[in-house]
Amino acid sequence: MKRLESLTFKQLRALDRVAATGSISRAAEMLLLTPPAVHAQLKALEANFGCEMLQRDSHGRFILTGEGAALLGAYQRTQADLRMAVQRIDALHKGLAGTVVLGVVSTGKYFAPGLVAQLRRTHPDIEVVLKVGNRNTIISALEDRAIDLAIMGRPPRMPAVTAYVIGNHPHVLVVPPGHRLLDVPRIDPEDILNEPFILREEGSGTRILCMRFLDRIGGGQPYESVEMGSNETIKQAVIAGLGIALISFHTVTEELRAGRLIAPVVKDIPIMRSWFVLHRQDQTLPGATERVLDFIRAQKDGFLPKL
Repeated sequence: MKRLESLTFKQLRALDRVAATGSISRAAEMLLLTPPAVHAQLKALEANFGCEMLQRDSHGRFILTGEGAALLGAYQRTQADLRMAVQRIDALHKGLAGTVVLGVVSTGKYFAPGLVAQLRRTHPDIEVVLKVGNRNTIISALEDRAIDLAIMGRPPRMPAVTAYVIGNHPHVLVVPPGHRLLDVPRIDPEDILNEPFILREEGSGTRILCMRFLDRIGGGQPYESVEMGSNETIKQAVIAGLGIALISFHTVTEELRAGRLIAPVVKDIPIMRSWFVLHRQDQTLPGATERVLDFIRAQKDGFLPKL
């Protein structure tokens, strides 16, 4: 609209000060202008809208007309919004506010919600968006810059990342209660390889670790395996007696406590890996992302279940 395009803050400030003081000369003093300059601003404003914005009362003071009151009310609301915007921009610039997308591999979904809850309590002005997926999904998100930070096991080679260890990540062998391996005094590789193994899907870091373990103890010997699409399905499959699994301890803490799963004593198990928090090496971290990264690093393994 042409009226809005012709409207200026100088005109609105002049209207605001004259309405507050009732005097053009006093308004001019407050605005560090001459009275004729203030008068000119008001005349331009009235010419733009084609109506009077001020009128004199019986004492000679300037008071707002209905039209002037409507315009001044809008100006004052705009001023309040602008003040809030300035505060928001300042907070964003200083890293006190913003949105951070945190990608977590699916094995981490058992502790990640608690970590995000801690972050929101500590930094309520920072919105932390949690995205969960398998290893390949999170790496793809890093490549596409769809996430700001990631929590996973072994850092990827590509894209190049800056990674920080935040805690141990043990993997344990789990069997159902009453399983025959629990009666074996010393479990040998042959005992393990004779059992059907339940593996995660392609692209899972847990699957990669498990297959490397089986190849190492079996020297390439074939073994029976069944693929499942999630840790939850694997746990239920083991409980049902469909096979055994090498799985992250952090996914089975409740089942081990309750006795629904058992972790037999096996040489070289648990296999100890590390959890990392990482970001792209070529990424300049905004203030909010730096604050979230610093918080996660400071926690170390405080948010992880203990073996």
